[in-house]
Amino acid sequence: MGNRILIIDDEVQLRGLLSRIISLEGYEVVEAGDCRTGLKQLESFAPEVVLCDVRLPDGNGVEMVEKIRQAAPQTEVILLTAYGNIPDGVQAIKNGAFDYITKGDDNNKILPLLSRAVEKVEMSRRLAQLEKQVGEKFSFDTVLGNSPAIREAIELARKVAATDATVLVTGETGTGKEVFAQAIHQNSARAKRSFVAVNCSAFSKELLESELFGHRAGAFTGAVKDKKGLFEEASGGTIFLDEIGEMAFDLQAKLLRVIESGEFIKVGETRPTKVDVRIVAATNRDLKQEIAEGRFREDLYYRLSVFRIHLPPLRERPEDIEAYVRMFAGRFGMKMGRRVEYIEPEYLERLRLHGWPGNVRELRNVVERSLIMAEGTVLRAADLPLEMQRSDASGRPAGGEALDLASVEREHIARVLRRTGGNKTRTAALLGIGLTTLYRKIEEYGL
Repeated sequence: MGNRILIIDDEVQLRGLLSRIISLEGYEVVEAGDCRTGLKQLESFAPEVVLCDVRLPDGNGVEMVEKIRQAAPQTEVILLTAYGNIPDGVQAIKNGAFDYITKGDDNNKILPLLSRAVEKVEMSRRLAQLEKQVGEKFSFDTVLGNSPAIREAIELARKVAATDATVLVTGETGTGKEVFAQAIHQNSARAKRSFVAVNCSAFSKELLESELFGHRAGAFTGAVKDKKGLFEEASGGTIFLDEIGEMAFDLQAKLLRVIESGEFIKVGETRPTKVDVRIVAATNRDLKQEIAEGRFREDLYYRLSVFRIHLPPLRERPEDIEAYVRMFAGRFGMKMGRRVEYIEPEYLERLRLHGWPGNVRELRNVVERSLIMAEGTVLRAADLPLEMQRSDASGRPAGGEALDLASVEREHIARVLRRTGGNKTRTAALLGIGLTTLYRKIEEYGL
């Protein structure tokens, strides 16, 4: 079925001619002779484009443009004007029409115009779908966990998202601080504008200053042209400053000025640049301790922590582990063309006993590795890394069990070799050892 076109015109002959011309191009066409019928067809037929005459028995086509756009915002309207009536056409464009053409004289223009209008509608729909997908991906509903600590964090984030307040997200590495920052942005009035993330620990002081605030050409060696900083890129939206505790002390003063006045001075400039940016910062450090040791500004801390959200580590919410496992198993299973139908209770129990220093990020990697190791559609404890198979939360061998390390290593290497069909390169990568080391072990253990 082709794209749908609605023609609203009280001249039966012209309407029929247009309908035949347009139908021959593969479009699906319906007709209406007045405003009332046209609006009914709009609701039931849901056309991509409406061709509407200016003079209709029960209304004016110029006013109809506005009614159609209100009833169906993604539908485009092309107005048919009589005698090249320019004022009608101009007002129609103001009311939201895609374009206007003169009846009878511009028939050869109709098909190219329809094609462009349909293309615009399809593009708008794709953009709306992408926005919907992004919104779903970063909604608070996708943050997993039913433990009281994580539910409290989600509820706090929901409340602050609707405001423009600066937010400080604290928590260990891998707890999902950027996911929360994205969700706060996506659920704010700034959702349709930029979300810009920068890791403050990834740059030297000079580079970070240039990245955040930009510079003028010639400001320093290598600055061959003007550079717009990330604060400018994020204007109207949100900037996420990850690992804020790593920011150089004197650069913190410049950030404080942005928070207080909404302006900064680029490197090499003397006049300030104004921006409208919401700041969400994150850290895995104890900033109060950093203040006590003279590495973080106290005034900046209080401006950043207008609203503070703490994300609990995974070891403090073991009841949430199963939900993460099922999500990651489904996600990686889809990528690998495999399906996990059953997760062995012992597998989940081993995960609950682990200390999770890397938090959710570490769990994600463990589940991905398990899927690679798994045989069939079941995740078993035997698919876990060796240290998780035989250790408690402290990392010690479970039950004080005496283990022959060489035998365990031999058994594990043999298993991975079987899983990869004897592929040495892939086996070495899964084991996290060099290829030369693997060949030596194979020879040593007589595999």
